[in-house]
Amino acid sequence: MSVLKIILLIVIALPILGVGSFYFLAQQSKNDDAPGLVDGVLAECPSSPNCVRSEAGTLPTHAVEALPLSVWDQLAAVVEQTGGVITVQNENYLAAEYYSKLFGFVDDVEFRKAFDAVHVRSASRVGHSDMGANKKRISELREASQE
Repeated sequence: MSVLKIILLIVIALPILGVGSFYFLAQQSKNDDAPGLVDGVLAECPSSPNCVRSEAGTLPTHAVEALPLSVWDQLAAVVEQTGGVITVQNENYLAAEYYSKLFGFVDDVEFRKAFDAVHVRSASRVGHSDMGANKKRISELREASQE
């Protein structure tokens, strides 16, 4: 096989493998659930930079502010309005899934109603970096809930 044919094969095969890998990971992300409450609080973020959380003790690199308690009653509607799909809802906890547009990767967004605020956690199920998507999502939810 000539060098040119090998190079052409590589140039064609690499993008196909890359897209296939992303598709596979996106499908894998759909096979899980949000972590839920752990000892009464939202689960801690993993060490990867694809998670934000408002609970006390969160590392500064993952920390976001909690939402005001006043948004709790409209939170489900705001989640749906911003593209989320609610998977669990009770009087003190709400979990939703958001899907990326390109491959359908799943991000979990969770809310815990505390006595003085609504704590939040938003995390990608797979991968390492989310390029700030989860932090941006919480900002958008904060803005939408105050309208």
